[in-house]
Amino acid sequence: MKVGIIGVGLMGHGIARNVLRKGKFDLGFLDHPGNQPVDEITGLGAVAYDTPAALAAVSDVIILCVTGSPQVEAIVTGDNGLVSALKPGAVVVDCSTALPDSTLRMGDAVQAAGGAYLDAPMTRTAKHAHDGALNLLVGGDAAVLEKVRPVLASFTDTVDHVGALGHGHRLKLLHNYVSVGFMTLLAEAAAQAADAQIDPQVFVDVL
Repeated sequence: MKVGIIGVGLMGHGIARNVLRKGKFDLGFLDHPGNQPVDEITGLGAVAYDTPAALAAVSDVIILCVTGSPQVEAIVTGDNGLVSALKPGAVVVDCSTALPDSTLRMGDAVQAAGGAYLDAPMTRTAKHAHDGALNLLVGGDAAVLEKVRPVLASFTDTVDHVGALGHGHRLKLLHNYVSVGFMTLLAEAAAQAADAQIDPQVFVDVL
């Protein structure tokens, strides 16, 4: 099975190295100035491609790990996009944090081109990506997930199927909402403790 990845940034680099090291899959990636240094993955056998279409033409599974929906849409349906050269039966796995409505549109476009689409946003950190211990929230067809599970297993700790296409991204946005809310509450509590001249270490210890 040939795997492609677009977005070899802080998270994507860790995904790429583990697809190669743990999964031992053949890997291609999109050559892009936003990538992290790729010496490690090219040393492990990864091959660079100039356009999403060129990568799609040789890939059975394509992982997206980019900033958000505008970037995903440009990669999937833009000039030299994935859908222009997708292999029949190929699976696009979108690990970005994207908007659910956009995800549904991209899923329709990939399906019309003969492929399948999963939204699989990540939780955890770049260190977990480097260690191959990410968590994924996957939306889409359960049978398609099982088809690509060996690839996902190479860079994850857990892979949860959370429902239909778009549900993964919806849950990731809710996860972020709760996380930001918690951090805001914690910051306000810390400020109140400081105003009361409470020892910061005591504040941490009672949490």
